[in-house]
Amino acid sequence: MKIGELASRASLNSSAIRYYEKSGLLTAPYRIGGQRVYSNDALHRLLLIRFASEMDFSLTEIKLFLSGLQDRAPVGQRWKKLACEKIKEVDETIQRSRRLKSLLQDLLQCHCASLQVCVERLSLSRNMRGIRHRAAELARIGNLQRH
Repeated sequence: MKIGELASRASLNSSAIRYYEKSGLLTAPYRIGGQRVYSNDALHRLLLIRFASEMDFSLTEIKLFLSGLQDRAPVGQRWKKLACEKIKEVDETIQRSRRLKSLLQDLLQCHCASLQVCVERLSLSRNMRGIRHRAAELARIGNLQRH
């Protein structure tokens, strides 16, 4: 299939396909009369690349996963390693998001007369206490290392 058809079937722009080729995520197709001609395997690979991108995998992570991957080769171990790393990252993102949501919910209740009052109140909130505690701990560790 030609690049336009592949792009349409993968819901991508042709420029994205050319970029994936250039970056090594997609092998360069053979050409007939100067036009790229792709196999159905290219569609499967592109769908995986698009899905992984939508799930916030970086192109570097996708390239690492796909490197040396052959159509009939088992992918279990490679996926498990990448999944374990990504789960840690997702858990950290969830924790940050929960803290942010809590802070924003507190801000919705804000009736402070000034920015200074608001900042002082935030400093007393459980969210900011945690941030201040971590900052103080890092500063303490930094001071210990200097001595």
